[in-house]
Amino acid sequence: MNENEPRRWWILLSIGIFAFMSNLDSSIVNVAMPIMAKQLAIPMNKIEWVVSIYLIVVSALLLFFGKLGDMYGKIKVFRIGMAVFIMGSFISGLQWTFEFLLLGRVIQGIGSAMTLSNTYGITTATFSLKERGKAMGLIGTFVSFGAVAGPGIGGLVLSHFSWGYIFWINVPLGIFAMLLGQIVLPKTMAASTDKRIDWPGSVSFALLIVSLFLAIFWGQEVGYFTAVPLAGYAIAVISVSWFIHTERRSSTPLMPLNIFKIKPFSYGIGAAILIFLSNFFTVVLMPFYLEDARRLSAGQAGLLMIIFPVVTMIAGPIGGVLADRFNPAKIVTLGLSIVALSQLGYWFLNLHSSLWVYAMITVIMAAGTGLFQSPNSDIVMSVVSKDQLGSAGSINALARNIGMVSGTALATTVLFSVMSLLARTKVTTYLPDQPQLFISGMHVAFTGSFLFIVLAILLSLKQGELDLK
Repeated sequence: MNENEPRRWWILLSIGIFAFMSNLDSSIVNVAMPIMAKQLAIPMNKIEWVVSIYLIVVSALLLFFGKLGDMYGKIKVFRIGMAVFIMGSFISGLQWTFEFLLLGRVIQGIGSAMTLSNTYGITTATFSLKERGKAMGLIGTFVSFGAVAGPGIGGLVLSHFSWGYIFWINVPLGIFAMLLGQIVLPKTMAASTDKRIDWPGSVSFALLIVSLFLAIFWGQEVGYFTAVPLAGYAIAVISVSWFIHTERRSSTPLMPLNIFKIKPFSYGIGAAILIFLSNFFTVVLMPFYLEDARRLSAGQAGLLMIIFPVVTMIAGPIGGVLADRFNPAKIVTLGLSIVALSQLGYWFLNLHSSLWVYAMITVIMAAGTGLFQSPNSDIVMSVVSKDQLGSAGSINALARNIGMVSGTALATTVLFSVMSLLARTKVTTYLPDQPQLFISGMHVAFTGSFLFIVLAILLSLKQGELDLK
């Protein structure tokens, strides 16, 4: 698209709103889970599936819909995804039964996968190289804002409305984005002439994601080395072998494995997985810390957690501008280093810490995340060929979701494992009469989060050795 085309920023707004909502719904449920569990009369370990099922569906289908975008046009797949996501949001907010809620979340996940997998491809195709860093910075802001704003926005909504409204806020926003898209989005974008679908690759990848993460989350409840989780691990191993085998031989692969031979791309994808994994340690653990350990209301906790998305929203465009002026890999390293500092800061939180300490740590982490997101996405999407934009975009979105679902699983696993070890009995929830157990588990969890960011920094340093400009 010509860079003088005035619609390009309106196009960015339309797809950015859905990038925000899709990532928001990855985390907004966390702060509402205690209320939802009580109203639906189900235990806390079961209500976690409301979060997990969404992330699993999105992760399982991102590559498939990214490929469909390449084959039939990214705009067409994105438009359908908008409608599906809005329908899923409406169903999820009806507050009927737990099973009906899960159905709504599955539909949401399908719509989210359709939009997220094509967001970066549309952005890259819409903007010239001169403005692409700034555009990626804004998309990165929508993405990061949505991914980390969930607990904050959810807490504010729950202060005034029932839990169904955390899903229904998507409906008017989504309709606005659809109407705007109807006006500004091109009718279509260039599509591949090869319409063959890689069904073996699609099925094997979906089986890999579903079996692996179902095994992990199920293992939290019944033990990781019991029959069902072990069967899940076995299916995952078979699926990944099948996937690699089929992709190497397919003429139309779901995931072109040779794309990972592009070193800046591979380093960027690895760093994206790790920072979102680390972010979700915070997204999962901080509602427990603020609401249970510090005994704040959901609304009060929401006000504190809104700091993260606000600062990220400010830092994101700054990262994009810096990426246009300097080597973006160096900006990525700077952002990750700032995030690492914040992970060490969480060690200073205890039952009596000033909330200002929490706020300062959160500002530091959000600033680093914002600086990281847009330069990293710019690198990932700029080093691939034009016919690989759809695949690169869906892999980039997949990296975020893999990080989110992995962070959710690892944060709770480490937390409750440490609490169980110290309590000398199995612990799967917060213990009001032993709050120090939670603090100890939280400190160990953030030690792990820090180590993941250190690994991401190493990847970014390798990336910085390459000529990206």
